[in-house]
Parts: sequence; structure tokens; C-alpha cells
Amino acid sequence: MSGIMDSVNQRTQLVGQNRLELLLFRLNGRQRFGINVFKVREVLQCPQLTSMPKLNRLVRGVAHIRGQTISVIDLSMATGGKRIEDLSTAFIIIAEYNRSVQGFLVGAVERIVNTNWDAIMPPPQGTGRASYLTAVTEIDNELIEILDVEKILNEISPLNTDVSEDVAGTLSVAGSEDKIIFIADDSSVARGQVKKALTTLGLEIEMAKNGLEALNRLKELAAPTGDVTDKVGVLVSDIEMPEMDGYTLTAEIKNTPELKNLHVILHTSLSGVFNQAMVQKVGADDFIAKFHPDELATAVQKWLGD
Repeated sequence: MSGIMDSVNQRTQLVGQNRLELLLFRLNGRQRFGINVFKVREVLQCPQLTSMPKLNRLVRGVAHIRGQTISVIDLSMATGGKRIEDLSTAFIIIAEYNRSVQGFLVGAVERIVNTNWDAIMPPPQGTGRASYLTAVTEIDNELIEILDVEKILNEISPLNTDVSEDVAGTLSVAGSEDKIIFIADDSSVARGQVKKALTTLGLEIEMAKNGLEALNRLKELAAPTGDVTDKVGVLVSDIEMPEMDGYTLTAEIKNTPELKNLHVILHTSLSGVFNQAMVQKVGADDFIAKFHPDELATAVQKWLGD
């Protein structure tokens, strides 16, 4: 386990160039799952959990770790599976999503693998658990499932997606009434959250499920005039997406003549100084950590009018 911890600490900076590292883990059965190493703060054997009144049934308790009280979510239960019973052999993955820190209870933690985002594919349709997946990939001839953590967290503690009245009263899209706001995000929950927040602006909204789908659609929209900004006002893109991540999407946009004038806001649960450096490297116009509807709506208005 110390080897995994060292890897988590030393290798979280492998982001960009359409590459990522996945920490592989299991829940109750043989199926393996993956989480982006860059979101992982720490992996540790499950400590003693403290039960508290009125906790969501998916929260097994809270752990006191390095001076911080962290809710511990049973990922097996959260995805419709059986409760992880033996906490003495279980592990907690401490991760940061949407400006907060959570602990995810898992049955076992295995290893870290290096892969490309173009090897990460959208989840198959028609299976019950697919609604909790954002992507799948194949490693060692075995299917690895990547969970939609934002969906899980939203079911436990729904985010407020409404723009405040004070901010809504200041928003204006004068001169951009005929423009589209384009959203790219692999999480259906995140797409819905962003769409609801930006509906306040009163513009048409179009969405894509990954970077490659967004890039192809933007090229289609640009075709009639040779400049996508004649139709699209701003792109709000997640970073972690199957087939093509948000960094690569941004770089492709800035290197494509008919797309290069499009303002790109990277909107992601990833955070930190490293991301700011990557934003500048690929030429994105803005970076906003998920999820604050006032900040997002204000930024979109700013870049619409710029």
C-alpha cells in the first residue's frame, strides 16, 4: 500500500497530452473500477468510522484524518451494489471533487495504470449500472469501469444549480442574443447542472458528451461561414472526458483556423496550481472549479461579450 501511496503523491501531474493515470480498485466483487489519480489525495486502510445522526444511508460514517472530518461513502452501495461489510480489510480513497473532500469506501485497492484518453470510451448502453458510469476502458483484457462520481455525490447531497437573484439581475447578453452556448461534459448530471445554471442567460444551449464529439460538432457549426464564433458564443468544457479530454479539445480548437477565435472556459472538478499552468499551455481563456452557478454564469457572460 505504501507503494501505491508513493505513486499517488509522485505521479499526479500526468495530465495533458490526452493522457491520464487511473488508480484501480474493487468494491465487493471481481469487477475493477478506476479513478483519475489526479483527484486522489490519499489512500489508506479504513480507520474507525464514527456514526452520526441523520447521515445519508450511503454514508457509512465520518473519519477523522489529519485534523479533518471526512464523510465516507460506500461506493458499492452508491452504485446499487451490496454494502461493504468487512471494514477491517477495506480501504478509503480520499479524493477532491467539486471544491470538497470525500472519502470513498472500497473493498480493495490495486495499482496505478497509465493510459490515453482516446482509450477511454463512453459506457455501453442498456445495463443497469451504466447510469453510474462516465466511461470504460480495457486493461489486461478486462473491462475497467470509471464511475460518475458527480452523479453519486449529487444523489447524496444535491448541488444548488440556481443563479442567485442578485447575480441574475446583473447578467446581460446584449449583442449575443443569436449565439449558442456550447457545453462539453461526460457526466449527464454535470451537463444538466451547467445547463440549468446557464439557462438564466436566455441563450440556446447545445451539449456534447466528450471532447471529440464537441470538436466535430463545432467544425460543423463553423462550416457555413468559416468562423464558429458566428454561431457559438462560448464553450464550457469539462477536462476529464473519454476519447478526447478538455485540454486536448482546447488545443485542437486554438490550432484550427475556423475555431481558434472561440472562447473556452474549462470547468472541472480538478483543481490546483497545475491546472492553471495547463490552462495557459493549451490556450484556454478561463478556468473555473466546479460547481458555483454564479461564478459560471458571470464568466460565460464575460466571454460572450469579450
